[in-house]
Amino acid sequence: MSIRRLRASNFCGVRERRSGAFSVEIWFCEKRLVLGTFDTTEEAAHAHDAAEWRLLRPRRDMNFPNISSQRAQDLAPLPRLFTDEDRRVHRRRQRRLAIAEKDVEALVLWCGGYPQDIVDECQFYKQLRSERDTRRRERAAYREDKRSQKQAAQLKLKLQETSGWDFENEQLADACLQTSEEDITESESEIDE
Repeated sequence: MSIRRLRASNFCGVRERRSGAFSVEIWFCEKRLVLGTFDTTEEAAHAHDAAEWRLLRPRRDMNFPNISSQRAQDLAPLPRLFTDEDRRVHRRRQRRLAIAEKDVEALVLWCGGYPQDIVDECQFYKQLRSERDTRRRERAAYREDKRSQKQAAQLKLKLQETSGWDFENEQLADACLQTSEEDITESESEIDE
């Protein structure tokens, strides 16, 4: 369904704006598609023809029926059709944005009304960070202690093999030698719990 305004121009689908520019619109599936505004009526008419050609309309509805199809395709890009799904996505994004804005407003009001809660929350997270750092330091010290015990046991074993010297506490040496890196990390996680 094309709109013809002979007062503005002699072309189908072209309207003259108050600013002097020419706008182009076309109807598709009971929807009005605005294709844009152009400086001259000929450019607007070519854009209308390109849209008609892309929508597989008959040549008799076009302003320039003798122009080839390829030329019509080059004159104007495919118009963007907004589907119902596009509208649903847009509404969903608008709702999420409105909720986020209301959350920010509520947080600002809450911060203004309850400043002591903000101070308490900051102190809570500061204490939580310090406890976590303490646990990390303890785990690192525990791992380092286990590694040093293992190295000492390996050194004693090498000394015993080379010198033939008999150590008093062989059970300690065997326990340390059998400890692997996996055992160190497993026992470390048991300590955390």
